Amino acid sequence: MSALQPGQAAPNFSLPYLINEQERVSLQTLLRTGPVLLAFFKVSCPVCQFSFPYLERLAQEYASRGSVRVVGISQDGERETREFVRRYGITFPILLDSAGTYPVSNAYGLTHVPTLFWIDSTGNIERTVSGFHKAEFNAMALAAAQGAQDIPADLFAGESGVPAMRPG
Repeated sequence: MSALQPGQAAPNFSLPYLINEQERVSLQTLLRTGPVLLAFFKVSCPVCQFSFPYLERLAQEYASRGSVRVVGISQDGERETREFVRRYGITFPILLDSAGTYPVSNAYGLTHVPTLFWIDSTGNIERTVSGFHKAEFNAMALAAAQGAQDIPADLFAGESGVPAMRPG
């Protein structure tokens, strides 16, 4: 579980992009285009490896519609994170939380990865998820679809045997 829960204000931050560590982005800037789904992870985490392709599907389906922006926050260094992104086909933005000190992860009260925070456009946390929970991923797809005034995407289409949950 994270220390931050729905209803609380999300801490602002400024982190470098994986694609260009000289360029930083703040949560405040990300929220200008609408809700943000922050996905904290470590590259060695098996549940992160399992979860991120489904987050990629969510990002692909809804990011261009402005109903949610998925942003990964890596607790690893640049080289390891680049390999993770390549291996799992991640195209959404990835930010680097200083490996070893994790100032943003600490501000969000993380105890496990993956941990997800759905942050509304006003900066308040609407939903938190620690680990993989199929029902929560479907609920996020529903929220994104409602924001896009569309039918929710089936993130698990054509896949049998996806577990209901995997703890982080």
